[in-house]
Amino acid sequence: MNAVLRQIDAVNAAHPWSHNDHYLRWVLRQVPPGARRALDVGCGTGTLLRALAAVVPQTEGIDRDARVAGLAGARVAGLFDLAPVPAYDVVTAVAVLHHLPLRPALERLRALVRSGGRLVVVGCYRASTPADHAVGLAAIPANLLVGLVRSTGTAPAGMSAAVAPATETLPQIRAAARTLLPGARIRRRLFWRYTLTWTAGGPGSAGG
Repeated sequence: MNAVLRQIDAVNAAHPWSHNDHYLRWVLRQVPPGARRALDVGCGTGTLLRALAAVVPQTEGIDRDARVAGLAGARVAGLFDLAPVPAYDVVTAVAVLHHLPLRPALERLRALVRSGGRLVVVGCYRASTPADHAVGLAAIPANLLVGLVRSTGTAPAGMSAAVAPATETLPQIRAAARTLLPGARIRRRLFWRYTLTWTAGGPGSAGG
């Protein structure tokens, strides 16, 4: 098994690609029709930010890393630096939540979304169930194949950002969402990710 893992690491190093960018089109499909203002939290070097700007007239990004925020043309700020004002039609957070205390972060994200607006999350989770491990195993050949097909041989700029291991399991994330984001839809995804969408003021929602 160790030999297999070493081979996988070698292929990934030779053919780097962004697991987060893989979900860019999915994120864009979640933007509510007629959205006028968007916020990308933890925007990194701005790949998603630029894509959002093409479909939402007023698009802002924030990131704690001054270097990557500068590359993205975004503000140097973190989620908890923002006033919790429901000002956005869509708020996105890709590979951000596992860097933050989960429940306070969900509360702050919820508070930024206007009534009828949408919170869109692509997150990382810690595998803990047989289903998690089965999907993780299925992702290994898919990861190698996508790397071989998509990689240019150079790691995307955003991949140089600091990373942290996910600590919350998917059941823990679901439990927090049930309390804080009633009506949220959470799905386990390939490449060790999950997605979450929540509409403020929607069915079962406590948002305003």
